[in-house]
Amino acid sequence: MNEQRFSIHINGKEHQAKPGQSIFEVAKQGDLYVPGICSSQPDLGFGTIQTCDTCFVEVNGELQRSCSTEAEPGMTILTLSDRAKEAQREGMQRILKNHELYCTVCDNNNGNCVVHNTAEYLEIEHQKYEFKPKPYPADNSHPMYRYEPDQCILCGLCVEACQDLQVSEVLSIDWKREQPRVIWDDDVPINESSCVSCGHCVSVCPCNALMEKSMLGEAGYMTGMPKDVLEPMIDLTKEVEPGYKEIFTISNVEATMREDRIDKTKTVCTYCGVGCSFEVWTKDRDILKIQPQPDAPVNGISTCVKGKWGWDFVNSEERLTKPLIRKGDTFVEATWDEALTLVASKLQETKDTYGPDSLGFISSSKCSNEENYLFQKLSRQVMQTNNVDNCSRYCQSPASAGLMRTVGIGGDSGTIDDLSSADLVFIIGANPAESHPVLSTRIKRAHKLRGQKLIVADLRRHELAEMADLFLHPQPSTDIIWIQAVTKYIIDQGWADTDFINDRVNGYDEFVESLEEYTLDYAEQETGLSKDRLIELATMIHEADTMCIGWAMGVTQHIGGTETSTAISNLLLVTGNYGKPGTGAYPLRGHNNVQGACDFGTMPAWLPGYEPVENDEVRGKYEQAWGTTLPKKPGLNNHQIVEAIHDGKVKGMYLFGEDMGLVDANINHVHAAFEKLDFFVVQDIFFSKTCEFADVILPAAPSLEKEGTFTNTERRIQRFYQVLELLGDSKPDWEIFQLVANRLGANWNYASPKEVMDEVASITSIFAGVSYDRLENWESQLWPVKKDGTSTPLLYEDKFAFNDGKAKLFPVQWRQPFVPGDEYDLHLNNGRLLEHFHEGNMTYQSEAITHKVPGPWLEISPELAKEREIDTGALVRLTSPYGEVEIRVLVTDRVKGKELYLPMNSREELSAVNALTSSYHDKITHTPAYKEMSVKMEVLEVEGDSPLPRQNYRFGNRQPQLGVKVEEKWDRDDYTPISELIESEGGDYGKTDHAN
Repeated sequence: MNEQRFSIHINGKEHQAKPGQSIFEVAKQGDLYVPGICSSQPDLGFGTIQTCDTCFVEVNGELQRSCSTEAEPGMTILTLSDRAKEAQREGMQRILKNHELYCTVCDNNNGNCVVHNTAEYLEIEHQKYEFKPKPYPADNSHPMYRYEPDQCILCGLCVEACQDLQVSEVLSIDWKREQPRVIWDDDVPINESSCVSCGHCVSVCPCNALMEKSMLGEAGYMTGMPKDVLEPMIDLTKEVEPGYKEIFTISNVEATMREDRIDKTKTVCTYCGVGCSFEVWTKDRDILKIQPQPDAPVNGISTCVKGKWGWDFVNSEERLTKPLIRKGDTFVEATWDEALTLVASKLQETKDTYGPDSLGFISSSKCSNEENYLFQKLSRQVMQTNNVDNCSRYCQSPASAGLMRTVGIGGDSGTIDDLSSADLVFIIGANPAESHPVLSTRIKRAHKLRGQKLIVADLRRHELAEMADLFLHPQPSTDIIWIQAVTKYIIDQGWADTDFINDRVNGYDEFVESLEEYTLDYAEQETGLSKDRLIELATMIHEADTMCIGWAMGVTQHIGGTETSTAISNLLLVTGNYGKPGTGAYPLRGHNNVQGACDFGTMPAWLPGYEPVENDEVRGKYEQAWGTTLPKKPGLNNHQIVEAIHDGKVKGMYLFGEDMGLVDANINHVHAAFEKLDFFVVQDIFFSKTCEFADVILPAAPSLEKEGTFTNTERRIQRFYQVLELLGDSKPDWEIFQLVANRLGANWNYASPKEVMDEVASITSIFAGVSYDRLENWESQLWPVKKDGTSTPLLYEDKFAFNDGKAKLFPVQWRQPFVPGDEYDLHLNNGRLLEHFHEGNMTYQSEAITHKVPGPWLEISPELAKEREIDTGALVRLTSPYGEVEIRVLVTDRVKGKELYLPMNSREELSAVNALTSSYHDKITHTPAYKEMSVKMEVLEVEGDSPLPRQNYRFGNRQPQLGVKVEEKWDRDDYTPISELIESEGGDYGKTDHAN
């Protein structure tokens, strides 16, 4: 790369540039400041926006925008010449024509207002163009943010973010109006638009035109005034402060004062597995806003509705703040001493009476790596049982098992950057736009701007399916058949990557033989996909230089989930799509730390780092470190623990941070098991459904009230910091485990989660170089991490994770799905919603999110609605062999025929999908077959109110476009190019009236 560099001269000094770099980028790279409001967000968009006109410089004597002028060898550039500064000031004056400047009483006066800072840098003294209010009222319709047209400078950053980074395609600027403004969809109030409430537009706004409602009246010392007081104060401010210099001086003092009242703390999102990080701005316990930063390694400045707005639960009055002990049918508050004494005595008594394996330990994918490590240590070291598991058993264990069979490591092969850079992304049985929103934005952006090909296979026509180049709708539970058939077709056509297979893969001949029956004819017969469609799929895979495959619960939650996951990995191996950028397998982890919970040992057969508990050498490491002997036999998993309770073998259980009473399959069966327990400890932040069955409830702390690390779907470890003080008598989970362990005779002395991580790094090879010092602020590490701290973003570049370094093609066969009987004539699918997380114990605490989605609904197809003579709003009862639910209907073409979709996001047992699901499970991992259920439907009410309110984005009307269409601004009759103005006026700028 160095030989491609060339020199340019900026302000008399030599700077190195690369082909394709703009002058603006070269200057910034050399720590040389050039103003540029619309270029202030480097993560945005495709190319440059060119709307603000504050970045003009002289290039070989001519005025040009530095953001859009490509650096060329030998250029001479002046950024501080009189003409350049005049042009920059003219651009700023045009901006201030649109922006009512009242910084001291503005909630955005926090030191990071780009408009304020640029105007101050340019030493703007007075308003050259009179500000006139726009003929548009503020839009306060959305519950989370507002738009103030009188503050909008029409820079288009919000539009660029929405159109070309998030690719929500909601915002645009109507340049054809007499006075342009930002509009939502085809010009409707925000709350009636297709806005998905990601908040990205608010985060990138360089002034206060778009602002979080939680900030209004809260940030500054003088910003909480009512409108009838504020407006005279603004007028008074302008009179008292005769020029901008005075305004900026006073506002800077006030902004500095705010630093003492507003805390800004980095955290990592506690929702899905993408692993977004951002600052939390707080004043006492009030969360003012979530502010993402470009340095965030996963999301940059992106967020989703949950990450940006879903934190109200932290201050909920429903939080558990004191230990509770069951007294008959009620719970009474207790001291920590009373609760810990009871927990320790009952666990010890159960162990002594029935043996260590009479206890079960259920860990949490929502809690930290350090907490999961200590919990499995409590189970193994202190209580001497391997009966410990986490909720990955419900979702991603089959994916991990399939990858461990074929490539050796049960995690993502690469990073989100690989998904962004692949020629082809193939999504199977997953809905990233709702389940992994920020990850999906990277795919949507690559597809829209770079021409990346996208294939989606799913039972629903969800957002990515709508935009896909090829959408496949197979029969339920037949994915393995068409995957095997396409793999066989690729081999038969001579399209397999034979060099890769010969050099790096074992078992090819045996694998080819195993595919004999998987012809295109057989696949067409069993899956409903035509041979032509499958050939089109195979051809797209063949023509792509690099391919990534992402999959989730639509694949894994079947009796044959492990087999289908294995087939996906086999396809990647046959086509050579491992070990190079833009390739690999991506099992999309659902929860914020489901990857970390597994990584750090909360699995019955694996110690931390996926080292087998049966291996004497591995076990010996931990026995030496922990000063004890450890059980050799793998323990029971989640499913087996429930069955063992019914069989009378498991008598006591300790569960934290999970709501098995709602999220486990066949919950009536699970509830019956809980009733049989002699002793049950539940540790949570809310009184969940599972808490109803507990004997002791321990109040835990959410992530904002503690420290630790999470590991995202990429294997990326990130630190989060304590934002708020503990609420009431609640405690961090890791502290509670230490207290319980020490009551049981252990001698743990961890002063902080850092010491826990240091212990892990000293024992577990894949975490050898992980340390809090290397994870400071926005730094992250991707395991395996070498002793020197070197991460491994892309796996398998040199070898696969087997002794001989080669991958294994693993033959698999289709397993017949569970079918309950002919009377159950409708197939029931289930999954996530964008707005809510899991059962919703946290997100339903947000009034704003609940305003958008008050509860779940049942999606049925137009053809089924016609057949049953019902419409949206009808109330129906669904019945399976295991239970029943009552739910209102939403008629939508997202589903087809006799396939139904019921979201899992319900706190109410009456509408909980797992009242219907069975205990049938994947034969390898025991993951419940949530996706294999048929039901019958009874109409209870023919009509009723829609379960989905009209203010939901699903009713919107998206308006796709590329960028902000700045050319339409330039084409306006009242727009005068700044370079022409400066030349014509000889430097006497600021005398014309024109558009910004």
